[in-house]
Amino acid sequence: MILGIIPARYASTRYPGKPLIDIKGKSMIQRVYEQSLGAKKLDKVLVATDDQRIFDHVLGFGGNAVMTGSNHPSGTDRCQEALELSKGPFKYVINIQGDEPFIDPSQIDLLADLLDGQVELATLMIPVDSEEVLFDKGEVKVVFNSAMEALYFSRTPIPAIKGVPEGKWHLHHPFFRHVGLYAYRADILKQITLLPPSLLENAESLEQLRWLENGFKIKLAVTLFDSHCIDTPEDVEKALRLMNK
Repeated sequence: MILGIIPARYASTRYPGKPLIDIKGKSMIQRVYEQSLGAKKLDKVLVATDDQRIFDHVLGFGGNAVMTGSNHPSGTDRCQEALELSKGPFKYVINIQGDEPFIDPSQIDLLADLLDGQVELATLMIPVDSEEVLFDKGEVKVVFNSAMEALYFSRTPIPAIKGVPEGKWHLHHPFFRHVGLYAYRADILKQITLLPPSLLENAESLEQLRWLENGFKIKLAVTLFDSHCIDTPEDVEKALRLMNK
């Protein structure tokens, strides 16, 4: 049994109220929810929010939602509370980003296919195809072992390519960037939310480094579908252009 959870906060620092913004007649959270329903491997989809407006809105369009606390430092922590409130016999939770209205259901199913009962944590990555993306500190890069398990995530390019100009690194080595869709085994989810912040996590501002530092394994799969998140009002215009295509 797999539970899809969409964490949704109203009080976003960069874009307050963004789950409720209108994108061609539907709110962003409704679009994420409906895209998630298209995944074949999810047994239930649930919005986890700390805001009554979002909660009421989700119920209004026929969705499932739970009210969670307002003091969660991350979506992972909110997922843990939502899992507890769901009271279901779920083996895994998939954390679906609430600011990606065009997430492809096949991405969720690709992640779900990794969840064999032994996998503790899982996420996706996509090939890097340009110097701009490779050196963009907003794009998180990842390296992995022969078992497709993450070794490290970084905002800087990894690995460094010796003897090659930086602008041509991506032409000499297969780089990958992280796609922020997470799966957690239910028992592991509880464990990682009890961990204190780690040194590497604080350095890079990446919570998944806390998990690696504490010995947990993160399984990876490659997606070729490039979803787009909305962090600013300008991103809405980009999203609309994508829709028109």
